[in-house]
Amino acid sequence: MAGCHNRLLRVNLGTGGITEEMIAEEEHKKYLGGAGLATKYLWDEVPAGADPLGPENRLIFMAGSLTGVIAPSTGRFSVVAKSPLTGIWGQANSGGRWGVEFKKCGYDGIIFEGESPEPVYLVVEDNRAELKSAAGLWGKNVPETTYLIREELKDKHKVACIGPAGENLVKYAAIMNDFGRAAGRCGLGAVMGAKKLKAIAVKGSIKTPVAQPEEFKAHSKKQFELMDESMMKMAMQSFGTSVVLDLVNVRGGFPTRNWQMGVYDLSEDINGPAISDKILTRNVACFACPIACGRGTEIREGKYKGHRGEGPEYETVGTFGGMCYVNDLEAITMAGYLCNDYGLDTISAGSTIAFAMECYEKGILTDSDTGGIPFKFGDADLIVDLVHKISRREGVGDLLAEGTMRMAEKLGRGSESFAMHVKGLELPAYDSRAVQLTGLTYATANRGGDHITAYVQGPTFTDAPFLIVEDSEIKDPFIADTGEVKVACDLEEMLTTFDCVGACKFMGLCLNAEDWVRLVNLVTGWDLSLEEYKQAGERVYNLARAYSNREGLRAESDTLPGRLLEEPLPDGPAEGHVNELPALLDAYYRYRRWDKDSGKPTREKLEELELDYTIPALWD
Repeated sequence: MAGCHNRLLRVNLGTGGITEEMIAEEEHKKYLGGAGLATKYLWDEVPAGADPLGPENRLIFMAGSLTGVIAPSTGRFSVVAKSPLTGIWGQANSGGRWGVEFKKCGYDGIIFEGESPEPVYLVVEDNRAELKSAAGLWGKNVPETTYLIREELKDKHKVACIGPAGENLVKYAAIMNDFGRAAGRCGLGAVMGAKKLKAIAVKGSIKTPVAQPEEFKAHSKKQFELMDESMMKMAMQSFGTSVVLDLVNVRGGFPTRNWQMGVYDLSEDINGPAISDKILTRNVACFACPIACGRGTEIREGKYKGHRGEGPEYETVGTFGGMCYVNDLEAITMAGYLCNDYGLDTISAGSTIAFAMECYEKGILTDSDTGGIPFKFGDADLIVDLVHKISRREGVGDLLAEGTMRMAEKLGRGSESFAMHVKGLELPAYDSRAVQLTGLTYATANRGGDHITAYVQGPTFTDAPFLIVEDSEIKDPFIADTGEVKVACDLEEMLTTFDCVGACKFMGLCLNAEDWVRLVNLVTGWDLSLEEYKQAGERVYNLARAYSNREGLRAESDTLPGRLLEEPLPDGPAEGHVNELPALLDAYYRYRRWDKDSGKPTREKLEELELDYTIPALWD
């Protein structure tokens, strides 16, 4: 088939053996590639109960069926493994240019198994791969690792790697590529670290075949033109992802002081215009991106003056800024740079620090725990210092490196109610008490507290309906309307397909579903109908759920932190609101045809989606 090479690499890190395998077109079509195909391999190959940091876990890199072709923002790849942070299905997705370069090597994916006795890195070039010693790279940060590999290989390979955070098995370590791009969520950098895999360097020249090149070129050109008219594109081009900060804050949904408030009175110091005025040097674009929402920045004043890098993105500003009550943009930016260098998920890092600050404020975390460091909200120097400590597991950083769920389990004393995670994954910077449907999607998201599984908060905060589904209108965000559950499910399935085909969700939402189906068909030569395409997204979504069910996930896991369910917001437009989850959750289970007692997809639903092979593990 076109669109893919139908080949993957299997790397046994225990023996050093590297083999090639063919991918059946039927499997590619059924799961659309990317995260979908990787999830199928994870189900097949990782036994129930496997240690996420043990040799039985698989680390699967997979490009999508559109990765590397010239269509709007189609340069993404996914990484899938059992998550060390949550213990269930883990998936991270990244843009930049690494995924495109990898696919040019003639492969669609890599499966890493086993555990290397010594640090290694993998080099992949046209139709060949080789493991090399990474002894001299161990302990190096992301930029150092990238430059040293390029120096050794005498070429400008694209490098995906871990920094010291992954080596030290920080539970929310990220896999970094292109210096500032992150496959950030779920701690998959720690899986790399446990396997002693430092990096994957790629360089290729093999073009991805396109089934109908002329028709595809014309249709893709039309999609670029449509995106040029999008207000979302114009706004993000001007101010990056932080363009939404003011929109979220004015609606009372910007988590402040570890979600104790929903309005940040100092937001103008750290918002999109502030970034543009104070630190922006250039826009950064991923492959085939018509927006360039990335922020190339330089700190021009203060104690961190002279440092350069990429970011901060909205979530970095939201977690290190609003959640930690820090309005020092330079310190927030520096914390983001360090997360990139060490290889840390900024959402989990900032959120965990905010949780620790509240624990200290309430006397649950004491000076004896912190080594005498006062963990106070608003301390700009502290957020920078703690990134170092977490990444190195130094002192109190060793506790914070475990994430909020495990911290709360250890500290107790009521801290569980304000440990802001779902299923172990820290929540992003949208307070769901301001958008009831967001609370539902946080509670049910397959990988835990996730904002882009459905991104239902988007239409509310931006006042812009998403074209990718027929109806994305949320009439009153403060009302738990069970009739709007379909909006959440439709968006979950369509956004899942983006992680499969390799497309960016931000821009993907600006086109309609028919446009995406046609792009996929013109590239691959398939004849998928819109309904078949949607069902593929539903199939992958249910397979990921089934994987987590096999690992012990049950209905009671589909919940929210006590703060969101019991503590009304004290200020702003959402004042007085809590998440009214039960009615929405009941409607969601009915719509999805999941069993309300166990939280599993029913036998009938699994059979309908051709997931019969999961039934014995779930129901027999």
